[in-house]
Amino acid sequence: TRAMDMEDSSSSPAAAADLVDYLGPDTSVTVFTMLHHPADLARASAVSRSWRQFVIDNQFSKLQCLRACPEVSTFTQVNITTTSGSRTPARRDQDTTTGPSAEDEKLHRDHRVYTHLGHGLLSPYKPRDCIIHCIGASSTDNFPDETIENTLEPVDHLESNRPSYWSSGGQRDPAVPECLIYRLQADLCLIQEIKLQPFKAFFQHGDPIYSPKSIRIQMGYPRSPLRPEALVCDENEGQLIDDRNYVWTYTSPEFPMLQENVLQSFKLPRPVLCIGGVVKVELLGRVQKQAIDGLYYIWHISCPNSGEGTVPRPGGRSSRERPGPELLSGSPYMRRSPP
Repeated sequence: TRAMDMEDSSSSPAAAADLVDYLGPDTSVTVFTMLHHPADLARASAVSRSWRQFVIDNQFSKLQCLRACPEVSTFTQVNITTTSGSRTPARRDQDTTTGPSAEDEKLHRDHRVYTHLGHGLLSPYKPRDCIIHCIGASSTDNFPDETIENTLEPVDHLESNRPSYWSSGGQRDPAVPECLIYRLQADLCLIQEIKLQPFKAFFQHGDPIYSPKSIRIQMGYPRSPLRPEALVCDENEGQLIDDRNYVWTYTSPEFPMLQENVLQSFKLPRPVLCIGGVVKVELLGRVQKQAIDGLYYIWHISCPNSGEGTVPRPGGRSSRERPGPELLSGSPYMRRSPP
């Protein structure tokens, strides 16, 4: 009889109740928010259609991305595209007679994109160089010999009488800041540290080191597409230095810099998702005065690993529509498209 009673109870409707229904929506939300990796969320979504819908309706995949990188909150729109650039059709698992609601379509679209992005942000990765181009410097003493492009070369000596460093213009006020702006490999890069090396002027008396007192990092996206002809090159100092050309979505703390001719690493408090693929290195305060003219300068060399991180691949492209960035998923690469 006891065995029969147990069998009857196990087949009762209460025993077979869905866990989400049993716990209630509020407690279930608390439980699901404790899943910190996209793989765990994917497993939960695979339990049943009701669980998958619960995950989608509560936007847990987006929450995981926001916890990892608060910069994700700056996305204003999410869309899915094919490799040809066309938008994907409506989901096929909806009732074709009534059709999906706009809100339902948006929730499913967001879930798909943020799930891919979450895997890119939270999966283990090997840091690599993310800087690919120089946009420009706030000033250059002798252009193009001392151009910012020298900072992408891992050389700290004169080679064939060609300077291997960038030099700012001279200033009488040591508090005047400088900045170097770079383009990253993709519109979405997860940055964890910046590496810089001051230049030691071994060809001047006393081998002075022209270092700033400290540095600060900003990341963001351009307000309009970066035209190749506006970037720095041997014939052009760069036309896109003004801050009004960019929207900065992250500003780091200020890091003190050693007045030493060594490669120095500045690790960010947490990995930062650079949305838009632009990094600005602010050089704050001048230390060394040049004896020949009595002006303060900053000279720098930066090895190619000056911006270390990874390129999260959410299976998609990143683009932007006013007034902020737009995240698109679908194609196997990322680039910016005109607004």
